[in-house]
Amino acid sequence: MKFKGIIFDLDGTLVDSLHDISDAMNTVLQSLNFPTHTYETYQYFIGSGLRNLVSKALPSTNNSDEQIELCFECMINEYREMCTVKTKPYEGILELLENLTSENIKMAVFSNKADELTKKIASEIFPNHFDTAVGLSTEALKKPNPFEALEISKKWNLKPEEILFVGDSDIDMQTAINANMFPVGVSWGYRTEEELKTSGAKVVINNASELIEIL
Repeated sequence: MKFKGIIFDLDGTLVDSLHDISDAMNTVLQSLNFPTHTYETYQYFIGSGLRNLVSKALPSTNNSDEQIELCFECMINEYREMCTVKTKPYEGILELLENLTSENIKMAVFSNKADELTKKIASEIFPNHFDTAVGLSTEALKKPNPFEALEISKKWNLKPEEILFVGDSDIDMQTAINANMFPVGVSWGYRTEEELKTSGAKVVINNASELIEIL
């Protein structure tokens, strides 16, 4: 078997978290009497970390660094309480993870979501499948920086080219390329198949079971 490990993105790849993220941010915006956004709009805000999402969600007239930081703290407090209310695994994901576990494939999560929340969601929704779940601890290590992905490969004692990197965004594909891992896009997330291919996806899968075929 060529590939011995898989690093998964979280939001838009393993779980549909759009509604919980959107609801938390809209709660903050409403408290400040700022305009809120639809779920469809938030779909394009997700992927570069929650601080970046806050910046995009705020009105351009209220987008100072101070305002972003204040709203980010408020958003995190809201989201921490509701991050698994509506968030659910995508269809076929649990079955996929069971199959991969039975085949002794190493698996990890690497997300641009805050590290605390990444670990919380991964442990609560997928309690028995991931040996590592890494989120954003410092802006400098945010995807597409491959540092954390390469740290995972070292932990596993695997070469980067032995690892699939699976995600739903251009940032995930760029991270895979930067880490010299095999980039796999998923079509059920928050970005289009065209965007994934343009960003370097070697394969775009339409359902979870297709990942087994790649392995």
